[in-house]
Amino acid sequence: MALDWIKTSARPSIVNTSDIARCQGTEGPKGSTKMQTLVTDELVYLRPDTMLEPLVDRWYAWSYLIPPVTAARNITHRHLQIIDSYLSAPHVHAAAVKNPKMLGGPFIDYDGGRLEEIRSLKQKTLQNCGGLIRLSSAVQELGDLLRSEAKGGSLHPLYPRIPEPLRGFVELVYDLNSQASFRLIEPLLYRSAFYMRSLQSLLLSTTSSDDRPFTLSTPRLDKDDAVHMEIPFEDVVVDFLAELKSRPVRLADVRDALPLDTRDIERFDAFLTRIAPPQYSSYTGRGARWRYFGHACILLETGSASFLFDPVISYSYQTSLHRYTYSDLPAVLDCVCITHNHQDHILMETLLQLRHRAKYIVVPKSAGSLEDPSLALILRAIGFRNVIELGEMEELQIGDIKLIGVPFFGEHADLNIRSKLAYLVHVGRHSLMFAADSCNIEPKVYEHVQKSVGHVDALFLGMECDGAPLSWLYGPLLTQQIDRMSDQSRRLSGSNYDQGIDIVRRFGCSEVYVYAMGQEPWLNYIMSIKYTDASNPIIQSNKLIEDCIAHGVRAERLFGEKEIFLDS
Repeated sequence: MALDWIKTSARPSIVNTSDIARCQGTEGPKGSTKMQTLVTDELVYLRPDTMLEPLVDRWYAWSYLIPPVTAARNITHRHLQIIDSYLSAPHVHAAAVKNPKMLGGPFIDYDGGRLEEIRSLKQKTLQNCGGLIRLSSAVQELGDLLRSEAKGGSLHPLYPRIPEPLRGFVELVYDLNSQASFRLIEPLLYRSAFYMRSLQSLLLSTTSSDDRPFTLSTPRLDKDDAVHMEIPFEDVVVDFLAELKSRPVRLADVRDALPLDTRDIERFDAFLTRIAPPQYSSYTGRGARWRYFGHACILLETGSASFLFDPVISYSYQTSLHRYTYSDLPAVLDCVCITHNHQDHILMETLLQLRHRAKYIVVPKSAGSLEDPSLALILRAIGFRNVIELGEMEELQIGDIKLIGVPFFGEHADLNIRSKLAYLVHVGRHSLMFAADSCNIEPKVYEHVQKSVGHVDALFLGMECDGAPLSWLYGPLLTQQIDRMSDQSRRLSGSNYDQGIDIVRRFGCSEVYVYAMGQEPWLNYIMSIKYTDASNPIIQSNKLIEDCIAHGVRAERLFGEKEIFLDS
């Protein structure tokens, strides 16, 4: 069944020049600027171009820096190694970050400078994270112990030999092929001294363009125009700041609510504006509306419910590239849905700013292993109190939208990752499948799913079919070095043309939307992907789109923004 397909007409940039000036309080006659002066009784908002960056030990916070054990391994086998490399050869890093072929690599982006600050950060890490460093060593020792001693006999004699930091936090297990491993007792780890809220903080600054450097390999040092708040992510101050972008508060009350010293107060005032943001227009039709926010982020609305998938959202600033921003979200989101635990699909910076809006957040169930920490526990640890875990083929109904969990294969380098789930959505007579980066390596699974759920009207699919090697993301978690050939063959790749078109045909899709796969420029800071027309993911997705169109299926690769209305 074809969906009613209506593209919105072109519209002006989200924020134009005069809007920016007004929001900054700098609008003067004939385009001149002047500094704003605020008084304590004024109602103020947080400017829409204010970034709220969550940090852990001064590194940009992503989901694997929240659980104690994965945080420990990333500190020792990513952060400290990058710092040592930079201190020994800063010129190499300075050259690498300017090379497009090296985007996303382990290089600090400070142009070879700020060496004393980086050296000081290393010393603070060694001092403050001693327990986590010992925990990381314990993981390595336990891996070595199991490889040398667990040969198929009982594991009971090995418990006294578990390294002390892990004692009582792990269960030793075999699989049915007598391969030994261990299970983390994650809830206890979050209640232990290893979960260090003191390492968490929030960095506030403004942005005026899409040009944000890749963040996962560069620590965030102090800068004159930023405010650094040493508060845990669960603190209500985070919600207060996020809500301040849409709800005004007296300046005096703002200052009272925030942990600011005298110097920070002056800096923080620069983030405030008297100007109210644009009013959001909720969908009031009898059918539904979906809006594409970039990458894999889709907002689906009906008259009674709103669902947001994989939120990665741009800030508002002057730009010629149309996109939806935080101001294009409803005040209340009934459900935020996460497909899998990669930083471009579960972005802490965005999620923390949506926490006050979200009634529920849905995540895939997971097993709680080292490589697959529980998403529910991660989110609860940082202040979400409304997390729902959904399993494969389980259903959830909110308002007039029904959600079904669909198996998600591939894209995780053949690791035993359970925290991944595609979503089939039923709204009225329409069905939409948000498959994220699912790789159709086993078509039989979709054959079984199709027999259960029937045809799908619209498919949303990522096609990053090359993908990074295993070690790029999971390298710090490995306790045994992997050879280069194996590393290169086990990749974080999605479906290619053959795999994608099989899904389209198997479900009888009448519309197909391929995600932009990180090509929107405001995603550079977490994606570091630059494709050309000769890049395999572009070639493969073009081929799929052309095939679909040739067979009467509406298809396109999304980019920037899009709006579609579904009839009732």
